[in-house]
Amino acid sequence: MKGGRSKAGSKNDGKLSVKKKEKKVKDPNKPKRPPSAFFVFMEGFRKQFKEKNPAVKGVAAMGKAGGDAWRSMSDEDKAEFVTIAEQRKKEYEKKIKAYDSKQAGGEMEEDESDKSKSEVADEDEEGSEEEEDDD
Repeated sequence: MKGGRSKAGSKNDGKLSVKKKEKKVKDPNKPKRPPSAFFVFMEGFRKQFKEKNPAVKGVAAMGKAGGDAWRSMSDEDKAEFVTIAEQRKKEYEKKIKAYDSKQAGGEMEEDESDKSKSEVADEDEEGSEEEEDDD
């Protein structure tokens, strides 16, 4: 093969190299996002669907039926669920502001000292030894 690459000398043997991103650690204290109007609707619909169709165990069937019911509803019928979703969103915004301000306050305390306690203790000991050597 003229001008072709040899496979023996390639670094990745024809495979694409993908850099893996580190996963962010989720804070369990962070408030969860509020449900949309559709999911507020689905909370009640699931109960009704289970009562009417006890033999159906599949989540997909329930989701499909819920989606069909949501699409067939008028805007007036959906308004009830939209208002509930808006109320939950306002509550969430209050909670997330409180959470963010608490996080900002907590981070400032941790960032005040970049040195660990042992490093600070080591420096204190070194400083006292230097004073003794001067005598």
